Amino acid sequence: MELSVIVLVVSFVILLAINVPIAFGIGIATILTMLFTIAPMPAVATVAQRMASGINSFVLLAIPFFILSGQLMGKGGIARRLIDFAKSIVGMLPGGLAYVNIMACMFFGAISGSAAAATSAIGGFMVPIMNKEGYDKNFNTAVTVSGSTTGLLIPPSNVLIVYSLASGGVSIAALFIAGYLPGILMGLGLIVVAAIISSIKKYPVGERVKFWDGIKRFLDAIPSLLLIVVVIGGIIAGYFTATEASAVAVIYSLILSVFIYREVKIKELPQILLKTVETNAIVMLLIGTSSAMSWMLSYENIPQNITAYLIALTSSKIVILLIINIILLIVGTFMDMTPAVLIFTPIFLPVVMQLGMTPLHFGIMMVMNLCIGLCTPPVGSVLFLGCGIGNTNIAGVSRALVPFYAAMVAVLMLITYIPWITLVLPRVFGY
Repeated sequence: MELSVIVLVVSFVILLAINVPIAFGIGIATILTMLFTIAPMPAVATVAQRMASGINSFVLLAIPFFILSGQLMGKGGIARRLIDFAKSIVGMLPGGLAYVNIMACMFFGAISGSAAAATSAIGGFMVPIMNKEGYDKNFNTAVTVSGSTTGLLIPPSNVLIVYSLASGGVSIAALFIAGYLPGILMGLGLIVVAAIISSIKKYPVGERVKFWDGIKRFLDAIPSLLLIVVVIGGIIAGYFTATEASAVAVIYSLILSVFIYREVKIKELPQILLKTVETNAIVMLLIGTSSAMSWMLSYENIPQNITAYLIALTSSKIVILLIINIILLIVGTFMDMTPAVLIFTPIFLPVVMQLGMTPLHFGIMMVMNLCIGLCTPPVGSVLFLGCGIGNTNIAGVSRALVPFYAAMVAVLMLITYIPWITLVLPRVFGY
């Protein structure tokens, strides 16, 4: 076991260091480890077989549909309407544009299921406006980057679907419902930090929106917000499964973007479909190679050995959960969420289940933890995207992100040690 771990870790780190794409890095590291430790087996053929079986799942069919729905939403004028609606609620407060940014990211991230989409759509609109109003550009980018991650907890969320697969079948509907309170709590934590910074730096107060104008903005935003109601309501009511809900989301997004808002032209649909295929191919390759690595880890009994080691290390549930969170926070700084969920769920889920934590609770904790990694250097994908949109550098944005990191970690600790926050809504709905 020690040799397999050494070969796996060293080869994977070297591949990342020389900028090999992470999906290829996972696959190559898995093959090398198998060649060194499971020599009689045909390593390449076994990895190929495990990749094929890893993506051969009806549950995963929801991912390309939700990606397509997010693409349609991103180009369909939804972001502007959500921003206008958020302005009518909090725009008149000191530093109001920062709150608008976070709330719009929460709304759009929940609708699209993508932190990158929220960063692009909301950041591309809000950051220039905040710059013009005198807000610091690093602060503006930090607000957008951190706020966009909340949409990965508020359903529909592709990464929760991946966790359902990795955990052996935790209900996707239960995961979706469980993500609401933690996602909202994280958003509120970010708003508190933005309020404190805005007060200290005396950022400007936005214009108060007239009552009837606010009503109009709310009515304009309702069709966009209804997507969440349609998808989650349909799943809870039992009208369709999560996979079927993803297809419903595509139909709804298509009608909304093309025929109601009319901001997506028919001639643009082929390009949107092509972009969806490209994104889905990357995600599925990550899932396939990560599934192969997970199988190899299981074959080598690594999850069982780690479970035994952590339990022997200490009997304190608090300490073990803290160790797991620290490991995941470190992993999140250099690994994308999808492979991290697929690789580390089989490793840590047996540990936390021995401590009495449910797979549902652990899934939300894990996803929230890895959300922080999306905006953490050196590999935070959303951080890089935000810096490009904000026309700034990683060093400056990382400094501005420090208080937001603190808020996100504080909320993570609450979610970890207070199961009620995660489990109350699923229990209400009978999950």
